[in-house]
Amino acid sequence: MIVGAAVALLAGSAVAQQQQAASPQPVSRAAVVAQLDTTFKAVDTNHDGFISTAELQAQQSKELEALQAQARAKLQADFKQLDTNKDGQLSFAEFSAVATVKPTQTAAQMFQGFDANKDGKISPTEFKSQRLGLFDRVDANHDGTVTVDEMKRAAAQK
Repeated sequence: MIVGAAVALLAGSAVAQQQQAASPQPVSRAAVVAQLDTTFKAVDTNHDGFISTAELQAQQSKELEALQAQARAKLQADFKQLDTNKDGQLSFAEFSAVATVKPTQTAAQMFQGFDANKDGKISPTEFKSQRLGLFDRVDANHDGTVTVDEMKRAAAQK
């Protein structure tokens, strides 16, 4: 029953992604059934007509890898956009041009927080380290996935 619910969630998320990609459209029961069938067949890799825990875990791993690749690509694109002189580093000027400054924190203070090695530039690694550090802190069981429960626990601790 748990596997069935998980498959339904996987299929449902695929339909939701399609709806979000385009303007909202009505979705028929037949379309949902077709998506469920497609997803089930994709997850049932040994084609025995059932989804095992191992098959479901493999599917989740694939989806996690895809999400991580998208996140890395987004971070890289953001960094490239900020790196206006294309030297592979963010200067203070590049960073401060787009930095959102908290009322109690200046752009220079934020820059110093990112510039871990204090060389006056923010490398791609330095740019990502705070966000990834936060991710790692919220990922309580360190499995590489932040669940809704982990997010709720992290928010409650603040």
